[in-house]
Amino acid sequence: MSESISEVVTRIGCEKDKLLEILLALQSQSKHNYLSKETIEEVSDILDISVTTIYGIAEFYDILSTEKRGEYVIQICNSTPCYLKEANHLVKIFEDILGIKMGDTTPDGIFSLEFTSCIGACDLAPAVRINNEIYGELDRSKVFNLLAKLKGGEING
Repeated sequence: MSESISEVVTRIGCEKDKLLEILLALQSQSKHNYLSKETIEEVSDILDISVTTIYGIAEFYDILSTEKRGEYVIQICNSTPCYLKEANHLVKIFEDILGIKMGDTTPDGIFSLEFTSCIGACDLAPAVRINNEIYGELDRSKVFNLLAKLKGGEING
C-alpha cells in the first residue's frame, strides 16, 4: 500500500531541503511514474514552497517527470562518453524491440523511452537507467533479455 503524501513528507522530513527526496519518493509510488498536479499542489501546501518552484525542480531533473510515463522508465544516457560508444545504436535497439520511438510509452503502459544527461556510469557506456537501476555494456541480446525479465518474459522482437 502506498503512503499518503503527508506520510511521505513526515517520514522524510518537513524541511524544504528535503524536497527532491520527497518528490522522488512520491514519483516512485505513482502508478504512472510521474508527479501529478495534485501531488505538486499538496507538497506545496505542506512545505510552504510555491507550486512554480516545485515545477521548476521537477522539470530540471531528468529523473523527475510531470508527464505520465510507463511502469519502467528507460533513460538512455546521451552524454559524450555514451555518444562516442554509440548510444544511438542502443536507442535503435530499444526502439526496435519495444516498437516505440524516443519520448513514447508502449501501448500497454509498461515501458517509456527517453534520453537523459549523464548518469555517472561512463565506464559502462553506453549506459541506461531503468527506474533507479543502471545497466551498461548492452547489446541487442542483453537488451532483449533485460526487457523480457522486467515484463515477465513476454517480449517480441
